[in-house]
Amino acid sequence: MDFDKARFNMVENQVRANRVTDPAVLEAMETVPRELFVPKALRGYAYVDSSLALDDTRHLLEPLVMARMIQAAMVLPRDVVLDIGCASGYSTAILAHMASTVVALEVDTDLATRATRTLTDLGLDNAVVVSGPLNEGYPRQAPYDVIMIEGAVPEIPDGVRRQLADGGRLLAVVGDGAWNSKLTVVERHGDSFGHRIVFDAAAPRLPGFEKAEAFVF
Repeated sequence: MDFDKARFNMVENQVRANRVTDPAVLEAMETVPRELFVPKALRGYAYVDSSLALDDTRHLLEPLVMARMIQAAMVLPRDVVLDIGCASGYSTAILAHMASTVVALEVDTDLATRATRTLTDLGLDNAVVVSGPLNEGYPRQAPYDVIMIEGAVPEIPDGVRRQLADGGRLLAVVGDGAWNSKLTVVERHGDSFGHRIVFDAAAPRLPGFEKAEAFVF
């Protein structure tokens, strides 16, 4: 398979054709070989316009959803980014082409190891993969200019929001993952947080963010 041609077609037909116009996003997606971030048996499907299952619970986001998320984050070359639920590291690689530093958080140690290896092979030395619970973020390196949550979550934990720097942006698909879920931008201004919805988006649920069941007497 001609992966370079498939990558070009993904950017032109799935991404650029659907209102992604940020040159930095397009250039990063034209550069990063998505096929290296999926199991070998799925490499022929690396550039389809849907999410890809890495195992029973984890996925790579659909390229268009991820691209529109990153575009809405308005990532700058000086930014420090927290990539929550990086899985095999594809989103981290895209962000590493755009930002100063990317901290990629992953709870699955096998996926974290795979992500580290692939990012190293690609020479992306401004990205580091750390392990820990996804719903807690990574306060050790906070604050962050941008936080990306790579999957659908029922709500954004307050502790993660508070890891934003003043003026920082957090992006997440909020909802149950179906098409009525909302790509949401949270912006921090001092101790206040503003929310706005960018578009409806379907995305696989990200484990670890489930709401606690209320106790009923």
